Amino acid sequence: MIIRYRKTFSKRYKKLPPKIQRQFDDRLRLFVKNPSDPLLKLHPLRGRYAGYWSINVTSDYRALFVRKSDSAIMFMLIGTHSQLYG
Repeated sequence: MIIRYRKTFSKRYKKLPPKIQRQFDDRLRLFVKNPSDPLLKLHPLRGRYAGYWSINVTSDYRALFVRKSDSAIMFMLIGTHSQLYG
């Protein structure tokens, strides 16, 4: 699987506490190994983020991505539930 990161995602990731960065890294490894793992709570989004998918990083943090092809995704945003969804 090819994984890319939008500039906005990378900027937000760098500002996260190190603990949250490590948790994202762990979830990303899990995602690559098994995208349907229940810990990820992978689901498509609707409304403003139609076409995006979400995975849980923690109980409050989410990482949003889009599928570029069957073998490529691009992470677009990362943040708390309230930062992303208002």
